[in-house]
Amino acid sequence: PRMEEERKSAALRFKVDDQWVELSVTQIFKHPGGPVINQYAGSDATHIFHAFHAGSAKAYKQLSGIKKGQSLSEIESKELEAAVLRRTDEADINIASYDISIEQEKKIVASFERLRQEVTRRGWMEGAPLFCSWKIFESLVLLTIVAALQYHGWYMSSALMLGLAWQQLGWIAHEYSHQQPFKNRETNDTIALVLANFVQGLSRDWWKDKHNTHHAATNIVDQDGDIEIVPLFSLIPADLKKYKAPVEKFILKFVPFQHLYFTLALPLMRYSWVAQSIIFAFTEQNSKYRVYRRNALGEQVALVAHWAVIALQQYYLPDNSTRLWYFLISQSMCGLLLGHVVTYSHNSVDKYPANSRILNNFACLQILTTRNMAPSRFIDWFWGGLNYQIEHHLFPTMPRCYLNDCSKLVKEFCKENGLEYL
Repeated sequence: PRMEEERKSAALRFKVDDQWVELSVTQIFKHPGGPVINQYAGSDATHIFHAFHAGSAKAYKQLSGIKKGQSLSEIESKELEAAVLRRTDEADINIASYDISIEQEKKIVASFERLRQEVTRRGWMEGAPLFCSWKIFESLVLLTIVAALQYHGWYMSSALMLGLAWQQLGWIAHEYSHQQPFKNRETNDTIALVLANFVQGLSRDWWKDKHNTHHAATNIVDQDGDIEIVPLFSLIPADLKKYKAPVEKFILKFVPFQHLYFTLALPLMRYSWVAQSIIFAFTEQNSKYRVYRRNALGEQVALVAHWAVIALQQYYLPDNSTRLWYFLISQSMCGLLLGHVVTYSHNSVDKYPANSRILNNFACLQILTTRNMAPSRFIDWFWGGLNYQIEHHLFPTMPRCYLNDCSKLVKEFCKENGLEYL
């Protein structure tokens, strides 16, 4: 009876392993990853499931139960397949049209499955706790230098170094949030809470909610929040219709010159992220999603602790002028260093219309919407491995120490399937 009740209240239908299934509203709100699961309504979620849940026996067990008890009938499945085939993309300025044929799409999907299995066979998805521990040690050294510079009166140098330390710690928190270091997800999440909320003042859950959605629907209009950056910037024509408030209409006058002030505005990213983090964390207890209600108190306590430490650090500065400049320089430096990395890889590449059929081709979705930065020993360190953005998007739980080797296989995959590797 309970299963029948769940079926009647079905709210989400998607395809996984060539089988259409459905989830109820209750199941959606219990999803450990939050609302990101909704991004694949009516689409093939097979490879995004593998990408997010690699190594999670619990997730695969739950999926097995859903496939056995909540699969759709043959008639319903055919209707959904037909709906997928009817999807068409309309190209526009900065918006591409996904025009790969169904036959070629199937070949690419099968080819990517072979690549995924090869990557798994090579052990690149097994985690790298020692590597990640070393990166934490590196960042602790940076924080020690920050304290030493402040102690000896080199206040502005200390502020600049703090911005760099926060950037590097951001990459490490990103890795723990992606479940890269350990197979135990609770361990990864706990360390991510410390690194994100306490050390940086950024909400782990806010970041995962935003970032996982970005991974699931990269550069998809109305789905990927990372390409919705109005009012300061407009990436697609539809953005121009969003300027409605008087202050937004005033800002719209400057948007034609956004190419001139884009880089200058990157430091503001830190302030935006901090504000969004605080708002998200201190409203989590009211979320419809169980995982956020459960995490709310820990998120809030860690953020309060972060700002208490910042207040203490500010207290030991000599005067209010120094305190203000130290705060502005450290925060802005972090924003600049983070911003120039996270905006490069996707904002400069084509976007796709909402609900595009490209969602059924995970490999194409990630490769055609992503750009890499040429690697070097310095860039690999400074960018936190995110210069291998294509590989990271294809295998988000892969530790960065394997991304360079993985890139060789991905380039070959792109060559074999006629895909441009940027």
